[in-house]
Amino acid sequence: MECRHDFVPMQKNGKSGRNTVELLKLRDAALQLGISFPTIKQWIYKNKIRSVKTAGGHHRIPQSEVDRLLFRTSRGKTEQQRKEQIRRVSGRNQLVGRIESVQISGLMAEVRVSIGGQQITSIITARSAREMQLKRGQTAAALIKATEVMILRV
Repeated sequence: MECRHDFVPMQKNGKSGRNTVELLKLRDAALQLGISFPTIKQWIYKNKIRSVKTAGGHHRIPQSEVDRLLFRTSRGKTEQQRKEQIRRVSGRNQLVGRIESVQISGLMAEVRVSIGGQQITSIITARSAREMQLKRGQTAAALIKATEVMILRV
């Protein structure tokens, strides 16, 4: 359950400004981050996450704080955990192969993957190709998502 509260934070220059922010109860914030209630309490005490106290003395977490930490907590601590997390998608047609080529031109990139002697070509954004640091020779999975799959007898 989320709620909105007005609070008046003191700025460094001593002036106050009226803000409306989305504040979450601790249990809701912990649920979004995939952590336990005691863990979020410890994070507050250790200043790992910013909280706002209500007039009744209860902690509330700004949605912006949850968003800031969501990327870190949703990824594994080890490389193997990160790989497993990335592969957890609903599509079952995942074909693993080797990247044959990556050609980046403007906003788009063409990635060719060789799978069992067959070629699959994907057009993705250049930004995605750069973020994944795709290079020739790397292992990659092609995820095929389609409403129809046709079979041709050869």
